[in-house]
Amino acid sequence: MSMKKWTDEELITTRDNLDAWDKRRKSSGAGSKMWLLTALLGAFAISTGVAFIFLDGIDVLSVILIIMGAVTCFSWYRSDKQLKDNIGFLAEINKEIKARKLKDTSKSTNKMDEHIKEIKEDDKQESSETESQVTDKK
Repeated sequence: MSMKKWTDEELITTRDNLDAWDKRRKSSGAGSKMWLLTALLGAFAISTGVAFIFLDGIDVLSVILIIMGAVTCFSWYRSDKQLKDNIGFLAEINKEIKARKLKDTSKSTNKMDEHIKEIKEDDKQESSETESQVTDKK
């Protein structure tokens, strides 16, 4: 996926979304620690299941512990990989934006500001029209 074909607005919007995600991730400091604890518990479940198999033989509980631990560890691995991919993608987007020498403000914000200004101007025109109608009736 080449970012060279992306429009400036797409780049800035994607960067803004990823920045917002990164700020949310960093603000919840306990989340990453809890996720790491969950991964360790998954590894502990796998090792406990294997130990129970050696001590007691194959049992349903041992197999369930191994499966649940494997699912937990795999989920942690996938989320950690996704985190690294997102951070790398954000770095690539920032590098592309710097290469294009785009301003920090997004065009979507500018368009919204223009739209708000148009709405305010329309309201002013409507209010002046209603005032002129009221004065005409008197």
